[in-house]
Amino acid sequence: MPPSSTAIREAVEAYLRRHPGERDALAGLLAALDRPVDATARTTLPGHVTCAAVVIDRQGRVLHIRHRASGGLVLTPGGHIEPGDRTLLAAALREVSEEAGIAPGDLCLTRQLLGSPIDIDVHDIEANPAKGEPAHRHYDFRYVFYLTGEEPPAIVLQDEEVSGAQWLPQPEVTSPALRAKLLAARLDGRPEPVNASALIHDGGGRYLLHLRDHKPGVIRQSGAFALLGGGRTHDDQSLEGTLLRELSEEVPDLRLEDVKPYAVEAATSPDGLSVPVRVFAGRWRGDPDRLALHEGVLLRWFTPDELDRLRLSPATRDLIRRHAAENPPDHGPDAAPAVWDGGSRTVLNGIGVHLHLEDPEGRVLLGLRHPDSKYAGDTWHYLAGRCEQESALACLVREAKEEAGLVVDPADVELAHVVHVVDAVGALPLMQLVFKARRWEGVPKVLEPDKCLTWKWWPRHELPDRIVPYTRTAIASIAEGRPYSQLGWVRHEVAHDK
Repeated sequence: MPPSSTAIREAVEAYLRRHPGERDALAGLLAALDRPVDATARTTLPGHVTCAAVVIDRQGRVLHIRHRASGGLVLTPGGHIEPGDRTLLAAALREVSEEAGIAPGDLCLTRQLLGSPIDIDVHDIEANPAKGEPAHRHYDFRYVFYLTGEEPPAIVLQDEEVSGAQWLPQPEVTSPALRAKLLAARLDGRPEPVNASALIHDGGGRYLLHLRDHKPGVIRQSGAFALLGGGRTHDDQSLEGTLLRELSEEVPDLRLEDVKPYAVEAATSPDGLSVPVRVFAGRWRGDPDRLALHEGVLLRWFTPDELDRLRLSPATRDLIRRHAAENPPDHGPDAAPAVWDGGSRTVLNGIGVHLHLEDPEGRVLLGLRHPDSKYAGDTWHYLAGRCEQESALACLVREAKEEAGLVVDPADVELAHVVHVVDAVGALPLMQLVFKARRWEGVPKVLEPDKCLTWKWWPRHELPDRIVPYTRTAIASIAEGRPYSQLGWVRHEVAHDK
């Protein structure tokens, strides 16, 4: 199934955030995406989407081919999207494989562009009576790839469509718009890691592995055990930042010690691309059954001699065994994992902060979380966040600004309620702090649409049905003047008594 109009629009809007001056040029494309047609089909007129691959070698040169269909123009590989292309990027990969014989495994993404197009070119196509095609327009999404090898692979041309190939220095790239963007991006053709993973060990010879969801073609290493981690985004300042963000999204209560870069490994994306991965080693000694896992199926400890029993990539298996050989188990008095066994050990609690705002009519501000949110999707909730390396008040002020554009002075804030929550049997406890602001500046705006769809003021006695349970409890408790409540502890304590 080809990419949906929604997915293409998201790619266009992300592109326009980087190149706002091109919105008028892409107005026709945005209008086409509003129509009930397949914008990728070559029969869609007056224009449709195509894709191109900008392949850069280690010398910074760009692959160009001579297209027969365009009257011999020298262009980057590319063409129409086929029904089997799952994404626009996959279409670009297929085109360069068909036209130049370069396999996806010979290519990787760049740190500067990641999976985003460097350019969306709009050009007119003359009528082709032989094919029964009238004059129309192409909206060409151009994706950049680096070669993984030191030397370019042998070019195998698709004779019926291509009559030649050459590598051109970036100042000689034939498309002026592409040439300018390539030079501005300073793409040198040298691959570097774009993903980060965590090799988590307990210092006693065990390694923590994550069983991924079984979604072939969507998730890398689908349905297999793997390391925690994921891909870099444009907002990540470093690969260590990528790792910390991924861990906070996947297992927010997991806190690693002694995190250090360990190795660079090569993985394969669902599209077949080579993915350089920076692996960080870190130590943790907890019980994975006590963690709230927001992605995947489960977390488990394994020793190196158990790895052959698992569905696990050979590269990950070799990586763990190499680390184990270089780091013999620590059998000292502090090596035992810190397991929460019902109260005999100290357990760190997660800390969340929440903003309780009431308008002059006594209504409470709540946000509707995005359906795909990792927590409480399609549910109303306070403006909230998890404390990082900061005070609770600093976290509150930051979240209010980032999520809703509200300016809150800590001097105008007071602690209104505390809810001590255990979401599920075995989950780590969460201390949810609810602060009430007497004053604030600004009107609530949706600034993180991937997390919150809208803000709304709700009467305390007419709260929505779909609301986070402890949020409802806190609102009622604040109205009644009660400073503390707890949820989930009865079922948890019963489970530990059995």
